[in-house]
Amino acid sequence: MQNRYQAYQNNSVTTASPGELTLMLYNGCLKFMKQAKSGIEEENYELKNTNIQRAQAIIQELMITLDQDTPIAKEMMPLYDFINRQLMEANIKNELSLLVEVEELVTQFRDTWKEVIKINRQKLYGQGVSF
Repeated sequence: MQNRYQAYQNNSVTTASPGELTLMLYNGCLKFMKQAKSGIEEENYELKNTNIQRAQAIIQELMITLDQDTPIAKEMMPLYDFINRQLMEANIKNELSLLVEVEELVTQFRDTWKEVIKINRQKLYGQGVSF
């Protein structure tokens, strides 16, 4: 069963559009932040550290892949940098409130991105259809 699930996950990633991959990154980041929060609450600092580092890796990937030629990049890069620094501080200080703050930002980014994908799909598949 585990092998089937792993194959499904691998297939999902390899067949996803760039927009869907970005959405997966946001979702993964949120998952890791949630696990890191549990680590702080349970005083399981290894769990906290591992998951904050995973969330940071995703934010860093989003920073690296950001198209610097787009106007939105100039707005997103400082926000990603802020999130990355807050994650670092949360890890050092075991500060739950810092995680909650950046989790809210990433949730907003994810929800906005999800809406962009939805609108693009409607434009792509809705063209030429009249009732």
